Amino acid sequence: MREISPTQNWILIVLVLAASGVVYDSMFYSDQTPVIGAIFALFIGMPIIAFERKVLFRGLYRRIQKLPTFAFIITELVIYEILMSIGFACAGLLLRSLGVLKPSSLLDLVIMPFDVFLYALAVCSALIFILRVRELLGREVFISMLISRYRNPVKEERVFLFIDLVDSTAFAEKHGDLRAQQLLSSLFATFAEPVRRHKGMINDYVGDAAIITWPLARGVKDGRCVRCIFDIIADIEANAAGWRKNYGQVPKLRAALHGGEIITAEVGVDHHKISYFGDTVNTTARLETLCRSLNRQVLISAELARRMTFPDDISCDDLGIHAVKGRGQALGVMALSSRAVTVLNTPAVVLHG
Repeated sequence: MREISPTQNWILIVLVLAASGVVYDSMFYSDQTPVIGAIFALFIGMPIIAFERKVLFRGLYRRIQKLPTFAFIITELVIYEILMSIGFACAGLLLRSLGVLKPSSLLDLVIMPFDVFLYALAVCSALIFILRVRELLGREVFISMLISRYRNPVKEERVFLFIDLVDSTAFAEKHGDLRAQQLLSSLFATFAEPVRRHKGMINDYVGDAAIITWPLARGVKDGRCVRCIFDIIADIEANAAGWRKNYGQVPKLRAALHGGEIITAEVGVDHHKISYFGDTVNTTARLETLCRSLNRQVLISAELARRMTFPDDISCDDLGIHAVKGRGQALGVMALSSRAVTVLNTPAVVLHG
């Protein structure tokens, strides 16, 4: 699947908003140049999209997220109204200053008509809904389900990264299951940005482990899958004080990387999911369990290591051939470490207390 950069994503949003303004003008103001509708749509819609994408007023958005659902919806509608009104007024004043619009009164430019408000609200709500679903499922899964790419099983090559939290059981026994869940929630939240940055996808959370995946060509390009795990480790280490303050300890991670051929298919009836089947997935899970016996934090299969160029700040130690449970053939294993961080005593980022 073709990669889309954040810039391309924003360009697509701009085009959709501009097109909605052109459609509105063609429906109600056929004698008006379409550019005017596009400009009004962009000034009205972009602040709302920026707010929802946490580009504008990020702190405010995080605060209202903590509100009960009904209060959250009402608050968002009020914010939408304010942002759309400001955008409408700014667009009107801009077009008036350029001589494009000559209204009978200034109020016609700065007070948004109710029908315009309803139309803009409907367009922005639909776009935000699509972006939210896309964010919930992940871009790759969202598009794959939309086009039914995996309705019939597909053979492909992928990279898998399994990340496991060390001693999570001991933490739960000491602090309780609720506190353990809060710890995992904070930890998994720290994975999101590095995974997004390196074009990966969080496929699933299984207990105290996360499964991240890439199409093989994308994952090995520029060592993205390796950079991802060490960026997570670096982010975690940089915020060790926050973990100690909120949870009394700094979590440690174990991780394994492997890649190869798998079968991808959309499964389920009431609940649909894209799942991966094959030896590659199982081998990655088994490789992660070797971290404990080999006393290494990050392992990678020699098969995958041969298919990529490692970043300059990553060192690779060949550990030889090891038997992997449930696999007929032994597996070449290498240990990875960063020259920038001490990976065996890794702290992590705290987002929530």
